[in-house]
Amino acid sequence: MIRILTLETTCDETAAAVVTDKLEVLGAVVASQAELHLRFGGVVPEIASRAHVERILPVIDQTLEKANLKLSELDAIAIANRPGLAGSLLVGLMAAKTLCLVHDLPLIGVDHLQAHIYACRIASGQDVFPCIGLIVSGGHSNLYRCQSPLDFTPLGGTIDDAAGEAFDKVASMLGLPYPGGPAIQKAAEQGDPTRYKLPRPLVNDKTRLEFSFSGLKTAVRYELFGTGRPAMGQAANLDSQVVADMAASFQQAVIDCLVNKAALAIRQSDFSRLCVGGGVAANTPFRNAIQRQADNDGFELFIPPLSLCTDNAVMGAIAIERYRVSQFESLDLDISPGLVR
Repeated sequence: MIRILTLETTCDETAAAVVTDKLEVLGAVVASQAELHLRFGGVVPEIASRAHVERILPVIDQTLEKANLKLSELDAIAIANRPGLAGSLLVGLMAAKTLCLVHDLPLIGVDHLQAHIYACRIASGQDVFPCIGLIVSGGHSNLYRCQSPLDFTPLGGTIDDAAGEAFDKVASMLGLPYPGGPAIQKAAEQGDPTRYKLPRPLVNDKTRLEFSFSGLKTAVRYELFGTGRPAMGQAANLDSQVVADMAASFQQAVIDCLVNKAALAIRQSDFSRLCVGGGVAANTPFRNAIQRQADNDGFELFIPPLSLCTDNAVMGAIAIERYRVSQFESLDLDISPGLVR
């Protein structure tokens, strides 16, 4: 049995897991930094990287304890080295390299975005490839043609803000806490999604598989505060029903954009499966909407459980696919923070 320790430090979650070639999870730990970034309304890269330094070894120790394994009993170590925040990526990579050097273990590099789609493979217990992959998170809103777990071709992505980033910024406008996705979903439960007529950028373009959320975010600001700059603390004075209605209207606009382009990608391809990953995929109204679209259009839909949507190391089990074909890295492996499309 092959056993791989997978590490995840691409943004603000310090995570580790031990997975097998049968995709069994022997142990997994996630240390969240949400409270550290709460008062800033978003992830502060320097704070994130420092927190990873403090937490990476305890998280690894806890994971191995859960798996009842020693480092010497592992077959490889995998690290998500792309894309992400540079400082955060470096912490995980240095930890992985050190452990590989000391224990003479092979190193496997993992693409964080491919791993998000692979979470569908883990959760479903069946092969989901080939498929169209939709990644929706704080930093990414992308569509891919996924011929296999390791063969991804970009189809399109956001031309400005990612969906999760827009959720965070609109939540801040509404005086809601970070992270914005869960806060907006909760507020929207009491709101009317039809009250504000917000734009759905690019949904009428039946050829481009791209997203745009910057204009939608600006439209929310103009509806709330006009064209001038909001005064300090103005969000705190918003009527609670205004907050609920705007949260519902904004959330629905984002969902409409995501579902529209995902369905278009399926129609333009010869695939009949859609796999969705990323933190925004934890949004319940989105999950319901994309399922309705799948039922209506007749394609298979795979979305992981909530625990595998947000950043975690279990999805790093995609390293098993690289291990099987001996795709190992040298110890001069570097990080790739940016997303190359």
